[in-house]
Amino acid sequence: MRKRTFRGAVAVMALTTAALMGTAGAAFACVPGDDRATGTVGNATKCSDIGLGKAIDVSDQLEVTGGTSKDQFLTVTGVAKGVTVGAIVVKGGNEYNTYVPGKKGLSATPPWEKLHAPMVGRDFKNVPAISHWFACGVKKDTPPETTTPPTKTSTPATTKPSAPVSETSVSPTKTTAPAVAPAGNESGTGGGLANTGFDNSWLIWVAGLLLVAGGGLLALLKFRRKASE
Repeated sequence: MRKRTFRGAVAVMALTTAALMGTAGAAFACVPGDDRATGTVGNATKCSDIGLGKAIDVSDQLEVTGGTSKDQFLTVTGVAKGVTVGAIVVKGGNEYNTYVPGKKGLSATPPWEKLHAPMVGRDFKNVPAISHWFACGVKKDTPPETTTPPTKTSTPATTKPSAPVSETSVSPTKTTAPAVAPAGNESGTGGGLANTGFDNSWLIWVAGLLLVAGGGLLALLKFRRKASE
Protein backbone atom coordinates (compact mmCIF):
# COMPACT_ATOMS: atom_id res chain seq x y z
CA MET A 1 0.00 0.00 0.00
CA ARG A 2 2.83 2.30 0.80
CA LYS A 3 4.55 1.50 -2.51
CA ARG A 4 1.41 2.37 -4.44
CA THR A 5 1.03 5.60 -2.50
CA PHE A 6 4.64 6.50 -3.20
CA ARG A 7 4.29 5.71 -6.88
CA GLY A 8 1.12 7.76 -7.08
CA ALA A 9 2.80 10.69 -5.42
CA VAL A 10 5.71 10.54 -7.87
CA ALA A 11 3.33 10.49 -10.80
CA VAL A 12 1.41 13.47 -9.49
CA MET A 13 4.65 15.39 -8.98
CA ALA A 14 5.80 14.56 -12.49
CA LEU A 15 2.54 15.74 -13.99
CA THR A 16 2.59 18.86 -11.88
CA THR A 17 6.19 19.59 -12.86
CA ALA A 18 5.38 19.10 -16.53
CA ALA A 19 2.37 21.36 -16.23
CA LEU A 20 4.39 24.01 -14.45
CA MET A 21 7.15 23.77 -17.04
CA GLY A 22 4.59 24.05 -19.82
CA THR A 23 3.02 27.07 -18.17
CA ALA A 24 6.40 28.63 -17.56
CA GLY A 25 7.41 27.93 -21.14
CA ALA A 26 4.25 29.56 -22.38
CA ALA A 27 4.78 32.48 -20.02
CA PHE A 28 8.36 33.05 -21.13
CA ALA A 29 7.79 32.34 -24.81
CA CYS A 30 8.41 35.37 -27.08
CA VAL A 31 7.39 35.31 -30.69
CA PRO A 32 8.66 38.42 -32.54
CA GLY A 33 6.29 37.82 -35.42
CA ASP A 34 8.77 39.64 -37.70
CA ASP A 35 11.95 38.14 -39.11
CA ARG A 36 13.55 41.58 -38.99
CA ALA A 37 13.21 41.82 -35.19
CA THR A 38 14.61 40.19 -32.06
CA GLY A 39 11.96 39.53 -29.37
CA THR A 40 12.68 39.92 -25.68
CA VAL A 41 10.50 39.26 -22.64
CA GLY A 42 10.45 42.12 -20.16
CA ASN A 43 10.48 45.87 -20.33
CA ALA A 44 12.84 48.43 -21.84
CA THR A 45 12.50 52.19 -21.65
CA LYS A 46 15.99 53.52 -22.38
CA CYS A 47 19.02 52.72 -24.50
CA SER A 48 21.00 51.20 -21.66
CA ASP A 49 18.22 48.60 -21.21
CA ILE A 50 19.13 47.09 -24.58
CA GLY A 51 22.88 47.32 -24.14
CA LEU A 52 23.41 50.66 -25.89
CA GLY A 53 24.52 52.72 -22.92
CA LYS A 54 26.62 55.11 -25.05
CA ALA A 55 23.76 55.86 -27.43
CA ILE A 56 21.20 58.58 -26.92
CA ASP A 57 17.47 58.65 -27.47
CA VAL A 58 16.92 60.00 -30.97
CA SER A 59 13.18 59.35 -31.16
CA ASP A 60 12.49 63.04 -31.73
CA GLN A 61 14.83 62.99 -34.74
CA LEU A 62 12.66 60.51 -36.64
CA GLU A 63 9.72 61.15 -38.91
CA VAL A 64 7.08 58.52 -38.17
CA THR A 65 3.51 57.47 -38.72
CA GLY A 66 1.62 55.40 -36.16
CA GLY A 67 3.36 54.33 -32.97
CA THR A 68 0.66 55.53 -30.57
CA SER A 69 -1.18 53.43 -27.99
CA LYS A 70 -4.01 53.16 -30.51
CA ASP A 71 -1.74 51.69 -33.17
CA GLN A 72 -0.26 48.28 -33.74
CA PHE A 73 2.43 49.41 -36.13
CA LEU A 74 5.15 52.02 -36.36
CA THR A 75 6.58 53.22 -39.68
CA VAL A 76 9.70 55.39 -39.82
CA THR A 77 9.74 57.48 -42.96
CA GLY A 78 12.80 59.64 -42.36
CA VAL A 79 15.73 60.51 -40.11
CA ALA A 80 17.10 63.96 -39.39
CA LYS A 81 20.36 65.00 -40.99
CA GLY A 82 23.43 63.97 -39.02
CA VAL A 83 21.57 61.25 -37.04
CA THR A 84 22.51 57.55 -37.17
CA VAL A 85 19.96 55.10 -35.76
CA GLY A 86 21.42 52.07 -33.96
CA ALA A 87 18.19 50.38 -32.81
CA ILE A 88 14.44 50.84 -32.55
CA VAL A 89 12.48 49.27 -29.71
CA VAL A 90 8.73 48.60 -29.99
CA LYS A 91 7.02 47.27 -26.86
CA GLY A 92 3.57 45.78 -26.37
CA GLY A 93 2.28 43.70 -23.48
CA ASN A 94 5.20 42.22 -21.51
CA GLU A 95 7.63 41.97 -24.41
CA TYR A 96 9.40 44.12 -26.93
CA ASN A 97 10.94 43.78 -30.34
CA THR A 98 14.31 45.30 -31.19
CA TYR A 99 14.98 46.35 -34.78
CA VAL A 100 18.54 47.13 -35.90
CA PRO A 101 18.89 48.97 -39.22
CA GLY A 102 21.01 46.99 -41.66
CA LYS A 103 20.48 43.71 -39.75
CA LYS A 104 18.18 40.72 -40.30
CA GLY A 105 16.80 42.06 -43.54
CA LEU A 106 15.95 45.52 -42.26
CA SER A 107 17.28 48.15 -44.66
CA ALA A 108 20.06 50.42 -43.42
CA THR A 109 18.08 53.52 -44.31
CA PRO A 110 14.38 54.37 -44.00
CA PRO A 111 11.62 53.85 -44.69
CA TRP A 112 11.21 51.13 -42.04
CA GLU A 113 7.63 49.95 -42.32
CA LYS A 114 5.23 48.18 -39.98
CA LEU A 115 7.49 47.71 -36.95
CA HIS A 116 5.56 46.11 -34.10
CA ALA A 117 5.79 44.41 -30.71
CA PRO A 118 6.01 40.59 -30.27
CA MET A 119 2.92 38.52 -30.99
CA VAL A 120 0.38 37.73 -28.28
CA GLY A 121 -2.80 35.75 -27.84
CA ARG A 122 -3.55 32.13 -28.50
CA ASP A 123 -0.87 30.58 -30.68
CA PHE A 124 0.79 34.03 -30.74
CA LYS A 125 -1.04 35.17 -33.83
CA ASN A 126 -2.11 38.62 -32.73
CA VAL A 127 -0.18 41.89 -33.00
CA PRO A 128 -0.66 43.83 -29.75
CA ALA A 129 -1.21 47.54 -29.44
CA ILE A 130 2.00 49.49 -28.93
CA SER A 131 2.57 50.56 -25.34
CA HIS A 132 5.62 52.65 -26.19
CA TRP A 133 8.62 52.81 -28.48
CA PHE A 134 11.97 54.59 -28.65
CA ALA A 135 15.03 54.80 -30.88
CA CYS A 136 18.70 54.83 -29.93
CA GLY A 137 21.56 56.29 -31.96
CA VAL A 138 24.10 59.02 -32.28
CA LYS A 139 23.80 62.56 -33.49
CA LYS A 140 26.65 64.21 -35.27
CA ASP A 141 27.01 67.80 -34.27
CA THR A 142 26.79 69.85 -37.40
CA PRO A 143 28.90 73.00 -37.18
CA PRO A 144 26.85 76.11 -37.67
CA GLU A 145 26.90 77.35 -41.17
CA THR A 146 28.97 80.48 -41.34
CA THR A 147 27.61 82.83 -43.85
CA THR A 148 30.49 84.51 -45.58
CA PRO A 149 29.44 87.93 -46.74
CA PRO A 150 29.93 88.30 -50.42
CA THR A 151 33.16 89.99 -51.32
CA LYS A 152 32.44 93.51 -52.33
CA THR A 153 34.20 93.99 -55.56
CA SER A 154 34.86 97.58 -56.29
CA THR A 155 33.48 98.50 -59.62
CA PRO A 156 36.18 100.12 -61.64
CA ALA A 157 35.45 103.76 -62.22
CA THR A 158 33.83 104.18 -65.52
CA THR A 159 36.03 106.50 -67.43
CA LYS A 160 33.93 108.55 -69.71
CA PRO A 161 35.48 108.20 -73.11
CA SER A 162 36.74 111.49 -74.28
CA ALA A 163 34.99 112.90 -77.26
CA PRO A 164 36.76 111.78 -80.37
CA VAL A 165 39.04 114.37 -81.67
CA SER A 166 37.10 116.08 -84.34
CA GLU A 167 38.89 116.30 -87.54
CA THR A 168 39.33 120.00 -87.75
CA SER A 169 39.04 120.96 -91.33
CA VAL A 170 41.92 123.28 -91.72
CA SER A 171 40.95 125.54 -94.51
CA PRO A 172 43.89 126.25 -96.67
CA THR A 173 45.09 129.74 -96.00
CA LYS A 174 43.65 131.93 -98.61
CA THR A 175 46.47 134.13 -99.70
CA THR A 176 45.43 137.08 -101.73
CA ALA A 177 47.96 137.39 -104.47
CA PRO A 178 48.75 140.94 -105.48
CA ALA A 179 46.93 141.98 -108.59
CA VAL A 180 49.09 141.41 -111.57
CA ALA A 181 49.50 144.59 -113.47
CA PRO A 182 48.91 144.24 -117.16
CA ALA A 183 52.09 143.77 -119.11
CA GLY A 184 53.63 147.03 -120.13
CA ASN A 185 51.72 148.95 -117.50
CA GLU A 186 54.02 148.50 -114.53
CA SER A 187 54.78 152.18 -114.44
CA GLY A 188 51.15 153.12 -114.67
CA THR A 189 51.27 154.43 -118.21
CA GLY A 190 48.75 151.99 -119.48
CA GLY A 191 50.93 150.81 -122.34
CA GLY A 192 50.47 147.37 -123.67
CA LEU A 193 54.16 146.71 -124.32
CA ALA A 194 56.24 144.70 -122.03
CA ASN A 195 58.23 146.66 -119.52
CA THR A 196 61.79 147.02 -120.85
CA GLY A 197 62.98 149.32 -118.16
CA PHE A 198 62.52 152.47 -120.23
CA ASP A 199 59.82 155.11 -119.95
CA ASN A 200 57.39 154.78 -122.91
CA SER A 201 56.35 158.43 -122.94
CA TRP A 202 58.75 159.10 -125.83
CA LEU A 203 56.48 157.22 -128.14
CA ILE A 204 53.94 159.99 -127.79
CA TRP A 205 56.49 162.47 -128.93
CA VAL A 206 57.49 160.33 -131.87
CA ALA A 207 53.89 159.93 -132.89
CA GLY A 208 53.40 163.72 -132.69
CA LEU A 209 56.47 164.37 -134.80
CA LEU A 210 55.30 161.87 -137.38
CA LEU A 211 51.95 163.54 -137.56
CA VAL A 212 53.57 166.95 -137.99
CA ALA A 213 55.97 165.63 -140.59
CA GLY A 214 53.14 163.94 -142.42
CA GLY A 215 51.13 167.14 -142.38
CA GLY A 216 54.08 169.11 -143.62
CA LEU A 217 54.72 166.56 -146.36
CA LEU A 218 51.16 166.76 -147.52
CA ALA A 219 51.24 170.53 -147.50
CA LEU A 220 54.47 170.50 -149.49
CA LEU A 221 53.06 168.15 -152.09
CA LYS A 222 49.94 170.24 -152.37
CA PHE A 223 52.00 173.43 -152.82
CA ARG A 224 54.17 171.87 -155.51
CA ARG A 225 51.09 170.63 -157.34
CA LYS A 226 49.66 174.13 -157.42
CA ALA A 227 52.92 175.55 -158.57
CA SER A 228 53.14 173.17 -161.47
CA GLU A 229 49.77 174.14 -162.73
